[in-house]
Amino acid sequence: MTPHRVALYWTPPDASPLAEFAARWLGRDTLGRWVPPLRLGFDPAAWEAMTEAPRRYGFHATLKAPFRLAENASLEAVERAAEVLARQLSPLPLALTVEALGAFLALRPVDPPDALAALAGRCVEALDRFRAPLTEAEIAKRGPNLSPRQQEHLRRWGYPYVFDDFRLHLTLTGPLAEPIRADVLARLRAALTPLLPPTALLADLCLFIEPKPGEPLVLYRRIVLG
Repeated sequence: MTPHRVALYWTPPDASPLAEFAARWLGRDTLGRWVPPLRLGFDPAAWEAMTEAPRRYGFHATLKAPFRLAENASLEAVERAAEVLARQLSPLPLALTVEALGAFLALRPVDPPDALAALAGRCVEALDRFRAPLTEAEIAKRGPNLSPRQQEHLRRWGYPYVFDDFRLHLTLTGPLAEPIRADVLARLRAALTPLLPPTALLADLCLFIEPKPGEPLVLYRRIVLG
């Protein structure tokens, strides 16, 4: 099997209340299956607009952003490298909260430990040898609003928000303008806060694939840490 792109994410266990809520909020689960949506009182058109972007990528936190496979690389080779990496990493407890990240809304860790950024950095580096370089058109499309350091990351690692610019987040909406952003934030906090455990355990690496260009990314395999 040769997918269009592969990615390394973290997503909570499928049977957890958090994952079940996220699947209903986005209208699909991490395996790409449609789920009857929970719109939290928003009309269908408004809900569709605010969840369109995160629905395609699934409920996740990015550790290694989606990338095309380099020539002579394979999904099986990426999977083996992820297995080796996972054995070297330890699970991390994270307390999560719903908050704004720029114009987006997302679940973010409260007081993230230093080990989290280190873990994400290991993921970026360990799989980069399997990544096909971005085209100049892709760099130009992504680059104009980035800082010089982020532009450098984009060219070197295929993604701007790595290392010092890494911020773990599980995206819940696309960009929202005020005042709708405050309204959505309040509704999501009211619905999600009772479902959040005191600590969520980042206990595995989740290999996602984009089977064909433009298709939703789906969970291919969970690889347990340690």
